[in-house]
Amino acid sequence: MSRPAHRRPECHKINKDLLVLTYGALVAQLCEDHEKDEDVNKYLDKMGYGIGTRLVEDFLARSCVRRCHNYSEITHIIAEVAFKMYLGVTPSVTCNNSSKNAFSLILDKNPLSEFVEELPAGRSSLCYCNLLCGIIRGALEMVHLAADVTFLQDRLKGDRVTEIGITFLKQPKERKSQRRK
Repeated sequence: MSRPAHRRPECHKINKDLLVLTYGALVAQLCEDHEKDEDVNKYLDKMGYGIGTRLVEDFLARSCVRRCHNYSEITHIIAEVAFKMYLGVTPSVTCNNSSKNAFSLILDKNPLSEFVEELPAGRSSLCYCNLLCGIIRGALEMVHLAADVTFLQDRLKGDRVTEIGITFLKQPKERKSQRRK
């Protein structure tokens, strides 16, 4: 039986709740496997980095974003397009320094920690959503932008908001466009 020509193929998307619960189970397993929070944080960052290096191709193909000319534009694309596309939230963006290479993404609501009320006992150094930092860092690296991405504040640690800091490590090279005639 064939599908009518006017119907588009259905996109099978993972249920957000299933993703969040699966992520919670992953973090719980990592906490069982590793005694130190730093080891869990590194592992989550490494996993996120691998996801980010692969996800950037999908993002560029689906989002149709144009070339960015400064770090502010890049950070706004991450917040307004990528976070909305993949997590269904839009963090606010603030610039943290005068050289305009450090920004914060402020999440009023973090989908990955939606069903988590507090960190496990004895895990105060755990960065529960460190996967996000790795994803952002990996995606940026794939478009030749080195960045340091870390959690600055986390609601799970008693802060008012969740804040991810992005510091771009290299100044962009000014390119003069030359048209060939």
